[in-house]
Amino acid sequence: MQTKQNPLIVFLGLLFITTLTSFTALNAQDNKFVVVLDAGHGGHDSGNVGNGHSEKNIALKVTLEVGKELEKNPDIKVIYTRKTDVFVELHERANIANKADADLFVSIHCNAHSSQASGTETFVLGEKNTGRNFDVAKRENEVIFLEDNYEENYAGFDPSSPESTIAIGIEQEVYVEQSIVLARKIEDNFIHKAKRKSRGLKQASLLVIRNTYMPSVLVEVGFLTNKSEGSYLNTKAGQTKMATAIKTAILEYKKELDQNVGSHIFVGEQTETKVDEVITPRVIEGVTFKVQIAASSRELEAKSYNFKGLDEISREKIGDIYKYYSGNTSDYNKIIQLQEDAKKSYSGAFIVAFKGGKRISMTEALKSASN
Repeated sequence: MQTKQNPLIVFLGLLFITTLTSFTALNAQDNKFVVVLDAGHGGHDSGNVGNGHSEKNIALKVTLEVGKELEKNPDIKVIYTRKTDVFVELHERANIANKADADLFVSIHCNAHSSQASGTETFVLGEKNTGRNFDVAKRENEVIFLEDNYEENYAGFDPSSPESTIAIGIEQEVYVEQSIVLARKIEDNFIHKAKRKSRGLKQASLLVIRNTYMPSVLVEVGFLTNKSEGSYLNTKAGQTKMATAIKTAILEYKKELDQNVGSHIFVGEQTETKVDEVITPRVIEGVTFKVQIAASSRELEAKSYNFKGLDEISREKIGDIYKYYSGNTSDYNKIIQLQEDAKKSYSGAFIVAFKGGKRISMTEALKSASN
């Protein structure tokens, strides 16, 4: 005997399922790792045309190939600053990334030089613009003169003046270390996977990455002015090789970030904690946690007033970079709270761990817990 169903109940049930499905899909979309891909130049800005090859076209083809491969990963959302031959102002490229609250910004270009120089280069933000690095910064930044309101948009910035490239705020430099990690992975993949010559990782004050608020790199996939390299980059096979190397580096970077459970997973849980809730201490003996708030080429006094009132500021120098930290505790739950406080002023702040005075991974630190 069949039971007669109430049409209203059936309708409400279907409505609930549809709403829940939509919400789940939207929530999954919101949790995706967002990568903004920026094909350099475009439209009336052709970029360099070494040996008759078009930088704007090659950069676009490589960028679209990187995006097509990344889009195969359901956890990644790809946003393009351009997908066709159009002109996009430098400040607008950064705005697209900032509005998307992107996790990464990757700008792809082709190099040029008066000699037969060859090889790849990946740039991250830096103040020291001398010699060859300044030449690259000058060439890429001069694109602003093709914009109608460049004087208004860039507040008197002069690409020809080394002094104009120095004023970089500590807020932007917080992402330099993470940008360096990605840049190294890209160059390593150019060498080992694409079998190309690498000129290494460089630092320069490039406007397109200077105004982004996430780890950002500018990739020069090779010199069009070099006869052999220009011909290689102008082929489908060459473009695919370079795109695959960049894609692989981004996936490696994301995998490494996902493994840093302290800064990627537990943050979401902490944001749901109520202000008046008593948080049970989770002390991990032998491990010290800190919140890294900045990585800069400038030496600042490790004082609260230099870092927007944050407490327990410490500093260490690694190579030419000064790293600045807030907090110092073995209580993992406490450091999560301190990270949330730090992120109000430094959105890229993340947790780091030390054991015996040496930096260790968050995975290793949490494995040290006895409970």
